[in-house]
Amino acid sequence: MTREPVAGPGADQGLEELLHFLRDARGFDFTGYKRSTLGRRIRKRMVDVGVQGYADYRDLLETDTGEFRTLFNTILINVTSVFRDPGAWDMLQREVVPQIVEEAGSDSEIRVWSAGCSSGEEAFSLAIMFAEVLGVEESLNRVKIYATDIDEEALREARSGLYSAKSLEPLPTELRERYFEQSGAKYVFRPDLRRRVIFGRHDITRDAPISRLDLLVCRNTLMYFNVEAQTQIVDRFHFALREGGHLFLGKAEMLLNDAERFEAVSIRQRIFRRRSGGDSTPYTPAAPKIRASTGIGTEMREATRTRQLRDLILDAAPSAGVALDAEGAVVMINSQARARFGLTAHDMGRPFQDLELSYRPIELRSLIDQATHERRTLRVNGAERHLGDMVQYFDVLIQPISGGPGLPVAVNITFIDVTLATQLKAEVKRVREDLETAYEELQSTNEELETTNEELQSSIEELETTNEELQSTNEELETTNEELQSGHEELETMNDEMRLRTADLDEARAFLEGVVGSIAAGVIVLSANMRVKSWNRGAIGLWGLRVDEVVDENFFALDFGLPTTELREVIQQCIASGERSKPLSIPAVNRIGRSINCLVTCSPFDGHNGGVVLLMEDVPHDTAD
Repeated sequence: MTREPVAGPGADQGLEELLHFLRDARGFDFTGYKRSTLGRRIRKRMVDVGVQGYADYRDLLETDTGEFRTLFNTILINVTSVFRDPGAWDMLQREVVPQIVEEAGSDSEIRVWSAGCSSGEEAFSLAIMFAEVLGVEESLNRVKIYATDIDEEALREARSGLYSAKSLEPLPTELRERYFEQSGAKYVFRPDLRRRVIFGRHDITRDAPISRLDLLVCRNTLMYFNVEAQTQIVDRFHFALREGGHLFLGKAEMLLNDAERFEAVSIRQRIFRRRSGGDSTPYTPAAPKIRASTGIGTEMREATRTRQLRDLILDAAPSAGVALDAEGAVVMINSQARARFGLTAHDMGRPFQDLELSYRPIELRSLIDQATHERRTLRVNGAERHLGDMVQYFDVLIQPISGGPGLPVAVNITFIDVTLATQLKAEVKRVREDLETAYEELQSTNEELETTNEELQSSIEELETTNEELQSTNEELETTNEELQSGHEELETMNDEMRLRTADLDEARAFLEGVVGSIAAGVIVLSANMRVKSWNRGAIGLWGLRVDEVVDENFFALDFGLPTTELREVIQQCIASGERSKPLSIPAVNRIGRSINCLVTCSPFDGHNGGVVLLMEDVPHDTAD
């Protein structure tokens, strides 16, 4: 019996070390997940492989690369269905989507993100919902749905758009017939709408979010993360949504401390709306001033002096700044950037993507491409930079600089140090949380019941997850049972056929034994190697030997009244020619000791791989003569 690993302080340290190993070895960062859920899923896998400690399990992961895939599938619970929680989806389609369409205008693109899409049912539910509201043609022209997940196996299943009839049972029949086409025993999502759903791998805790969203759906995903990770994810979601954009969460998830950024559309259905404020304004370069001069030399000196002053002013700017040309090479680094990020004059002219600054404290390369393509300033608030035990916070501005109607000729990146403001904001938030905690302690019994209800909802979600796993196991067992039942029926059919054949053979055998036994003369059947195979009653009465004394014995070794050696040549000729021999009269002594003339006829026997049948009759001496 395999014992379950024991949890404790030492086990907690081992779990943390295992999580850091997974992050460093495979790039999967689970450190933001709730330790209770995460530890339970990992310990379940350890029990399955018969490992006691986290250190031993790490050794197994280092030697067995296939175990990584199994562990990730155990941790990443992909439980979803089409239009899961129908009441919430009905409200979304009835009240929220029409508002999104109205605010977007008649021609603007509607951008939707399904974060943590699992095997794709949620993303295709969104496509169906918008097609029902807008019509299929307009939805094809205007709606773009991004569907992301960290699980590559789930994404492969989602990209196929192929689902069983059982998984589509929650979908009304008319919608299934309208948006799915039958392919064998399964159903595939209609290809034209499928092309408007873009699947890709994305880690919501680490990767840059998709921006300018009208609707962001992330259901039953936040509940697996701890409070710190949830805060970071909600910050990213706030950045991703445009003003007035909607956020759709799962039943077990809430935004309790973000009332200043999100207003509740429906707390019961977990639908929220981003409040106004916080957007950066597009950068517009100032028009160059033209200075009149009295001579070419003076003009050049003035231009040189102006350029030097501009460079000094840029270098002395209070915020760190880096400028790139159209090719992505570094053309300016001011003194704050050199001091804060360790840049030097040798970094001038280098490709920006080769610098650590391009991806720390934040991934800037994709944001630079987005700002250049959209020709607008992007702002990322609260980017974290870790220096030992110290954490710095920066607001990062990416400003494309245009010299005319064409593409931007340069990009200016400004890092505004907001560490003090962020710390003060965190302190204010902490104080406010303390006040809210004190206030919550004075709340009525109704608030206590609501808290209990939320805990029950979380437990129900875990039970639903376990139920999904049990249902999957039950389906496999039912399939195996059907296969065994089919095999059992085949065996019963074969058994009946064998029974009938055995009865036929028994009947034929009894018939042949009756025929041979009824012959008054002695009948002896010999095999090809001269072993006795049959000895009828006539032979018993003639020679006095019982059947059990002669069967399978060599005929020529038997000692009875017939000189068998005189038959050897006749038997060999019969076998060789395949024809019956002439009757041969041989003097013999019968079972009672009386001398007789035995008339022997040898016939070839086709059964038992050849042999002969000997017919022996006792004839009077005068007849034999």
